Amino acid sequence: MSDLQDFYDAKSALEWQYEIGVDETISDLPINRYEIQNIPPKLKISAKSNIAHVAVMPDMLSSKETASSVAKMLAEKCNNLSELRDAMGLFEMCSLKKGAKKLVFSDGLSKSRVMVIGESPSREEDIEGKPFVGTEGELVDKMFQAIGLSRDSNEPNEAIYITTAIPWRPPQSRDPNSDEIAMMLPFLKRHIELVNPDFIVLMGNIACSAVLNKVGINKFRGEWTEAFGKQILPMLHPRSLLKDPIRKRDTWNDLLSLKERLKL
Repeated sequence: MSDLQDFYDAKSALEWQYEIGVDETISDLPINRYEIQNIPPKLKISAKSNIAHVAVMPDMLSSKETASSVAKMLAEKCNNLSELRDAMGLFEMCSLKKGAKKLVFSDGLSKSRVMVIGESPSREEDIEGKPFVGTEGELVDKMFQAIGLSRDSNEPNEAIYITTAIPWRPPQSRDPNSDEIAMMLPFLKRHIELVNPDFIVLMGNIACSAVLNKVGINKFRGEWTEAFGKQILPMLHPRSLLKDPIRKRDTWNDLLSLKERLKL
């Protein structure tokens, strides 16, 4: 009975740690982290890149205006998506980067007519470094495949290009705050400019907050609007659809509206 009780105690302890955000183990041997030299990882940046001369970025500052201006400066120097990804990797002013495993940049064909912008990375997205993976990703793929679109297609008329409004997972997958969204907005805006899609689908409140500066997705989902010179369609995030499957009917109507504009 004692061994069985020990098992359930250990199981409960592990479940509790998972719930509070612990998602990786440490080594069996103790480590004195005060003796470890903190050396930032070297980024592979092309010698021809306009941002190659930027060696070290300043640490996180309290002023979101200052951080946004640095982000804008870096973003404007990027002439392609590879440079943009490098610039975002160099940006140290957003505290979210310090707790995330990977930068979540994009997936799909960059020449797609449709760009899909999600919220901030989930735990699975943070581990894989790709947007919309796991159960949510499977649902997204099925949704767009139903109207003839796929992230795996090499044809611009049949492909989608996916990114996130925030590239790093917030602690315990909380929603990013307004300062963090504003700080990363210059990178998102430049991302849109470089991809230059015909249509943008915003999935969830975080994406709508970044691009449209408003929340309350249930009130305006499915209503076409414009931002950054692009036609925008707000839609529910797949996480919401998994929690409330009856809302899939609304999303299907939104997808049909997108299909009509694409003339597929």
